[in-house]
Amino acid sequence: MTETNHLLFELGCEELPPKSLKKLSQALLDNIMAGLQEAGLSYNQGRAYATPRRLAVLIDDVQTFQADKVVEKRGPAIQAAYGPDGTPSKAALGFAASCGASFDELEKLETDKGSWLIFKQAVKGQATAELIPDIIRKSLNNLPIAKRMRWGSFDAEFARPVHWAVLLFGAEILITDILGRTTGRVTRGHRFHSPLDLSIGSPHEYLDILKQHGKVLADFEERMTIIRDAANQAASNVGGIAHIEDDLLEEVAALNEWPVPVVGNFDARFLELPQEVLITTMQANQKYFPVKNAAGRLLPHFITFANIESSNPDSIRQGNERVVLPRLVDAEFFWKQDRKQSLADRVESLKSIVFQKDLGTLFDKTERVAKLAALIAEKLGADVELARRAALLAKTDLMTNMVGEFANLQGTMGRYYAAADGEHADVALALEEHYYPKQSGGATPSGQIGQALALAEKIDTLAGIFSAGLIPTGDKDPYALRRATLGILRVLIENGIALDVVELLDAALDQFSHGFNKAETRQKLIAFLFDRLKGYCLDQGYTSHEFEAVLAVNPTSPLDFMLRIRAVQSFRALPEAESLAAANKRIINILKKSDQAPTETIGTLVEAAEKNLLAAAEQSETDILPLLAEQNYPLALSRLAQLRDSVDAFFDNVMVNTNDEALRNSRLALLAKLSNQFLKIADISKLQS
Repeated sequence: MTETNHLLFELGCEELPPKSLKKLSQALLDNIMAGLQEAGLSYNQGRAYATPRRLAVLIDDVQTFQADKVVEKRGPAIQAAYGPDGTPSKAALGFAASCGASFDELEKLETDKGSWLIFKQAVKGQATAELIPDIIRKSLNNLPIAKRMRWGSFDAEFARPVHWAVLLFGAEILITDILGRTTGRVTRGHRFHSPLDLSIGSPHEYLDILKQHGKVLADFEERMTIIRDAANQAASNVGGIAHIEDDLLEEVAALNEWPVPVVGNFDARFLELPQEVLITTMQANQKYFPVKNAAGRLLPHFITFANIESSNPDSIRQGNERVVLPRLVDAEFFWKQDRKQSLADRVESLKSIVFQKDLGTLFDKTERVAKLAALIAEKLGADVELARRAALLAKTDLMTNMVGEFANLQGTMGRYYAAADGEHADVALALEEHYYPKQSGGATPSGQIGQALALAEKIDTLAGIFSAGLIPTGDKDPYALRRATLGILRVLIENGIALDVVELLDAALDQFSHGFNKAETRQKLIAFLFDRLKGYCLDQGYTSHEFEAVLAVNPTSPLDFMLRIRAVQSFRALPEAESLAAANKRIINILKKSDQAPTETIGTLVEAAEKNLLAAAEQSETDILPLLAEQNYPLALSRLAQLRDSVDAFFDNVMVNTNDEALRNSRLALLAKLSNQFLKIADISKLQS
């Protein structure tokens, strides 16, 4: 039975960056487990722990010794291993010497490809305790730390200055140097509640000792749960519901080792401000959880977490109330000042902001987007003038004090200010929704004006940046064109908008007057967009074969593309699919090899199988025409699947490339007629495995 021990490593340091803590913790665990695997050491399970002042890893049942193994080194071929007199050659003797062995210790390896001299050496496995320190050092060096720092006279570098390190393998201390600190079994508790040293006897004592004696909850997930539950209870105590967003919950957990909820209050007059402003102020600046009523409206309370059990919690509450007050006063001031000037009055100020040197100012962009939004609105049957008005005002809230302070409120404040200015409700909503979707899986615009504006704004950016030659490469995408393109696709597909996206790209490109190669830019744009569409389709569960089958027939409406690929996926499940895919591939190959393009007219046919196929193809062509007009691609492909028997009989009984030229041309024309029916939907030959 393999002997095992539990491994505990803890690195204690100054407070780590809260937004990186969870990622660093998981990366450390992953790196150490990968190091154990690379060393050939088995283990059971690993857990990552993290607090503001520590990163820790506990791995169960780590193998205590590497397994013994036999290492083989291959030497010269047998024919080169001996001289004419049968004595070992210089090559053979040199190989033996390089292995630290005599020639007699070498063995012969026989394979189908020949025979060689080999040297086999038994290598005893190393003790795990000898390997762990280097595994940990390598794991720390490979952590995703944006900027490392030095401290004191140490040469070591880490995210923050390191103060202690614990390294236990079972009950044994593995003494080594980690980032300038000698490892031991002594950890430290809470900075204020329990600043004394705490001795860890064995790895599995770690959590309990820190919790019971150190006032530290080392389990990150446990702290998140405690914070969530405590916030909900605290909100309930004041008759509300805690507004908890996952990102803030994680950040608060990363700021506290021993979280204690504190409920604070603010003047109810501030509730007259847009609640998004109050939420942003409390969350972004203060790390507070807002409190709402059952209807979702804010209450004049907030919940914060102290990293200490205070004997005077009222002083903590009062301190937080004093701190948040000037933030709220500032927001109130911004709201009142911004409303003194309408959004329409701010349009001229957009001329002072350069969007991109080749593409002009935000005002220039606004004019382009207005024309494009009007075009799209007309195609949607929406109010063209409202679309043009929304585009004119779309970026004006960027010039307000509120958005200058809280950039994440762009669009949201546009909606509020537009409503305050008396703008049409659809225009106000569009100002917010034209940024949609804001993140992966986020909502798309709900109204037609917002949809037209969102499409126009994103298409103008995409086409413009491509025309300026700033095409995304690798991880570099400073203008977030990948996200914008996916947004275009999602707005079109998920809202059932059947627009030709290539036509819209052309309209956008036509508005740029700087020098660029339009044809080349257009080609790159289309390829980029359909590459994003492929990613979207794969995420939806379609295969690359299904995507390529539809791409081959060049549909330029993303919505139509999705209707086709859904039909192709359904067709692929039919029993006739594989046979028809193979037949279509065969047809395409035959037509490619033909010396001349097939004629539209099918002449005389002589074989019963080809006459039957012609009759079946003519009937299916008649049947699918109305289905194609309705974009009922699933039913159309299902109807074409009925051709399988006729197609199989044709290839079983008919020689296409007959010496009779007239007959050969008729048969090629028949195959082209058949293939074109499928190509009205997709190239199903791409489905063949």
